[in-house]
Amino acid sequence: MTVSPLAPAAFPELAPVAGVTLHAYAAGLRYTGRPDLMLAVFDEGTAVGGVFTQSRCASSTVDWCRSILGGGSARAVVCNAGNANAFNGVAGDVSVHAEVDLLADALDVDAAQIFVASTGVIGEPLDDLAMAAALAELVQAPTDSWADAATAITTTDTFIKGAGASVPINSASSSTAVGGTAVGGTAVGGTAVEGTAVVGTVVGIAKGSGMIAPDMATMLGFVFTDVAVTSGACQTAIAEASDQSFNKITVDSDTSTSDTVLLFATGAIGNDPIDGPGHPDYPAFAAAVLDVCLDLSHQIVRDGEGATKFIEIRVEGAVSDTSAEIVARSIADSPLVKTAMAAEDANWGRIVMAVGKAGEPADRDRLDIFIGDEQVACAGQVHPNYSEDRANVFLKNDDIVVRVDLGMGDGSSSVWTCDLTHGYIEINAGYRS
Repeated sequence: MTVSPLAPAAFPELAPVAGVTLHAYAAGLRYTGRPDLMLAVFDEGTAVGGVFTQSRCASSTVDWCRSILGGGSARAVVCNAGNANAFNGVAGDVSVHAEVDLLADALDVDAAQIFVASTGVIGEPLDDLAMAAALAELVQAPTDSWADAATAITTTDTFIKGAGASVPINSASSSTAVGGTAVGGTAVGGTAVEGTAVVGTVVGIAKGSGMIAPDMATMLGFVFTDVAVTSGACQTAIAEASDQSFNKITVDSDTSTSDTVLLFATGAIGNDPIDGPGHPDYPAFAAAVLDVCLDLSHQIVRDGEGATKFIEIRVEGAVSDTSAEIVARSIADSPLVKTAMAAEDANWGRIVMAVGKAGEPADRDRLDIFIGDEQVACAGQVHPNYSEDRANVFLKNDDIVVRVDLGMGDGSSSVWTCDLTHGYIEINAGYRS
């Protein structure tokens, strides 16, 4: 598989997260020569928050995760790649229960604290016997490699996706800090005295390349932290972060049946638990979670199936932020806009079209359009100094910004997308072969 030209130079060096034990195993359930099963096991007391697809045809794994999320605690998450376990009727539910029951016995934990995710082909039943055998091997395959874990959750991805951030925690308790990680990957330990700052770690892995127009989060994303956070604060932080990251990306305007993003907080650094936005450490923690989610979401767009351009659609001057986001998404989802970007053709009439079809307040004679720094249109017509040659030169860049000012108010929003090339068709025409 050819790696996306927009891929990062390398998978990042990610610090371990105290209280998390990773497992990865090449089960051969669909792929060969690479891990396709991932398991993360958590210390007792780990809190969880999550967001899921709004698809009315959600997978059995999503249904299971929703049913146990209210418990607020987690001891493990398991994910398989190659089969989405979606649209399998009762058999899909049976498969999930078989997975969690087996892992509950193997790990000696409550089945209702085991989260499950699956990604891949829709409508193909899981081979429960093969899965059971694979899970038995998985629990015996610990790894300290985030790269192995990230690999195990991929399908059509051309590169693995990970991101990390550190977060200063100032309200440490008198317990022992065992896993905080400082900027640069330097571990801090010893005793955390109340009122003394420790440094927590946030690490995330994700998968996604196609069927990306999340209505909550992304295809799959797992975020881990050693900071002590209540389940309610986990839920708030991951929902807020997803709204500002995964919910603002689109590759092909299609929302998966399996979209899942989960945040797990082990509390291993021993800080005073963050219990919500009113806690003094919440802003720094939430910012770190957002940084990780935003990084992962942009990587997903950069791995868009067949993508050669990373595109930010920035809409300003809307009547509200919500209106701006709707207009931005209309532009970002337009096949005509995306193919023009692929062709490096400043066919800005397609942008006007996408603004007009969004159904939000807009006025032709107030509309300004910019491709990079080149102003294309203003006051309902071509800008007098517009140069299509300059615009086309800008479109040769890998990273492109298209800015639209509606001139209607103070609302603004950005949506990130990629271009649409022949590669997208080739990948999806042969996905099951």
